[in-house]
Amino acid sequence: MTNKKKLHVVLDSVVAVSAFLTEGLTADLVSQCQENINLYTATEILQEIRYVLLEKPHIRNRYTYSSEKVETFINYLKDISIIVAQLPEIRVIERDPKDDMIIACAVAASADYIISRDRDLLDLGNYQQIQIVTPEHFMRILRSGDGTQ
Repeated sequence: MTNKKKLHVVLDSVVAVSAFLTEGLTADLVSQCQENINLYTATEILQEIRYVLLEKPHIRNRYTYSSEKVETFINYLKDISIIVAQLPEIRVIERDPKDDMIIACAVAASADYIISRDRDLLDLGNYQQIQIVTPEHFMRILRSGDGTQ
């Protein structure tokens, strides 16, 4: 991706949680974001990630990790991301309004991509020229070098 602008990307909280819980594609994706991409997030998204990892019993019962490890991961995301301070009011996803914060962050960041596994977001396909893609699709874009608009 030399001589091309860095892509602006927002990860939804599901992808970030997956990167924390499992090794593999989503963890690799977060590493790629650190190296080649301007990753954007918002306090609200980080709070959602923290809530899911610390408060959802089905996740806490299935995986073994400490609360300190969650805080370390949240701090890592803060370190590798540009924090969007003010999210615009956006109402797009009726079925799950919490998804609107992902779109709002992407709009405020002038993002190229939202990386998501959330069906409501993926069904949109794009929003104001922001492409909404799966982690697998995004990794193919990175590998092909065809990620700039």
